[in-house]
Amino acid sequence: MNLLHAVVLGVLQGFTEVLPISSSAHLILVPWLCNWPESGLTFDVALHLGTFIALAVYFRRDIIEMAVSTIDALAHRSLNTAAHRLPFLIIASAVPAAVVGKLFEHQVEELFRSKPLLIGVFLILFGLVLGVADLIGRKRRLLDEVTPPNALTIGLFQCLALIPGVSRSGITITAGLMLGFTRESAARFSFLMSLPIVAGAALLKMLHLLKQGIPAGEGLPMLIGIVASAITGYISVAFLLRYVQKRSIAPFVWYRFVAGGAVVTAILLGFKG
Repeated sequence: MNLLHAVVLGVLQGFTEVLPISSSAHLILVPWLCNWPESGLTFDVALHLGTFIALAVYFRRDIIEMAVSTIDALAHRSLNTAAHRLPFLIIASAVPAAVVGKLFEHQVEELFRSKPLLIGVFLILFGLVLGVADLIGRKRRLLDEVTPPNALTIGLFQCLALIPGVSRSGITITAGLMLGFTRESAARFSFLMSLPIVAGAALLKMLHLLKQGIPAGEGLPMLIGIVASAITGYISVAFLLRYVQKRSIAPFVWYRFVAGGAVVTAILLGFKG
């Protein structure tokens, strides 16, 4: 992989993993449109690791507080406060996607990676679902009101993010809005619950990479991909959490309509096979 591709894909990963517009769709469609070669395992590791670094740095205080709360909850054998419950709710919410991802990730990737038309359709379809959830959701509940059924429901929705075009952050924010949470609370829980998922994905891919070894010449593009993904991911998290405090998610919905529509139109009119 050349350095330009590494920068572009790293930036795409950082922005689109966090914003509700589907990182997997962009990382498939942009190389497809530009006729770039497959990025390979080395760069997959870089992108996942960069995203995890961005989330871990931004939510470092939350992570420390949750670690302390977990120890305190275990020591007192009590989950009678929202702070004590939150770490366990996040872990519970990650279980469905972890199981489904382990069982079906490769099958889903093989099925959809070569079908840009379906990816374009899913961008539009799940953009519509996100827009409807934003319109009809009550947007009254806060993060400390998350219950075990809520966490499990959002976790089940997250399983759909295996499909390119759905968006992990998009579908979990959609679920949060449907359950009546504010945009900010839905987005914050979405990011917090993604920490174990992203960390697990990065670790698994890293173990595979260690078995195979880093191919010659891939070290620098990998490093650039990590840095680009981490920087843009951090910027995206900070931006989105501030943005949703006062504004609608509609611009992201419209972006999905335009991007998905452009892909579908290009294929149906024969501009791109």
